[in-house]
Amino acid sequence: MQEISGKTAIVTGAASGIGLAIATALAEAGANVVMADIQKDAVEAAAHGLSGTNKQVMPVRIDVTTEQSVADALAEAERRFGKLHIACNNAGVPMHGTKLTDVPLADWQFVIGVNLWGVIHGIRHFVPAILKHGEEGHVVNTASVAGFQNRRGTDQGPYSMSKYGVLSLTEALEHELDGTAVAVSVLCPGPIATNIARGARNRPDHLGGPQVKPTDERVLAERLATQGLDPKIVGERVVDAIRTKTFYAFVGAAPADVIRARHRRIEEALTSKWVTHY
Repeated sequence: MQEISGKTAIVTGAASGIGLAIATALAEAGANVVMADIQKDAVEAAAHGLSGTNKQVMPVRIDVTTEQSVADALAEAERRFGKLHIACNNAGVPMHGTKLTDVPLADWQFVIGVNLWGVIHGIRHFVPAILKHGEEGHVVNTASVAGFQNRRGTDQGPYSMSKYGVLSLTEALEHELDGTAVAVSVLCPGPIATNIARGARNRPDHLGGPQVKPTDERVLAERLATQGLDPKIVGERVVDAIRTKTFYAFVGAAPADVIRARHRRIEEALTSKWVTHY
């Protein structure tokens, strides 16, 4: 059982939604929490709300698409709390409702920049920081049930692609950290009641600047509002995954039959006469 109390955690995308829920749950478990988000005012307000409950929290602005910004946030965390033990690479944006051939290049760069490069930058900077002190630590990368399958009719290929990438990165990280004091989880939420549908409003200038997509946002927001799980439960799930060192941390509704059907299709393809096994 991994202890959380007294450890220091950084959570990206911590101003709202899943990130805020993770930060809250970690703070309630006794961790010092660095709340990192691209929305400076919002993350400061969120941290103020938590610090009012006598929790040790610190807000920092971060743009996870930019390596220097991630490095700077880590430096602030270490200046304030000394050591980093837990990293939650959680910041994410949606990309739903547009067919692959119609997605503008800038939108591809945005979803890859946040959902994939954000995790890559987190691995490159946070993981060495956790390893260097030799104490127990944990890395949580936020993927999605969309990282295991593409549901027909949702036109969320770019989003799923980015979350498949997070899944692969996290599986590789687990292999590489085997034998160390650092455990790994991949967080795989189903629909959660958050404002991720409005993620493009915080798009950094170097990736095209803020955008509003009323139709796409409304459709996704309605689905999350009607089907979405309370983010608080996701925060509790993350704390449990860290304590129990659970790798695949599913939470909420998962299209289990679709995922199983995909895996069966892969297994059947492996029986082909064209394939040898090793």
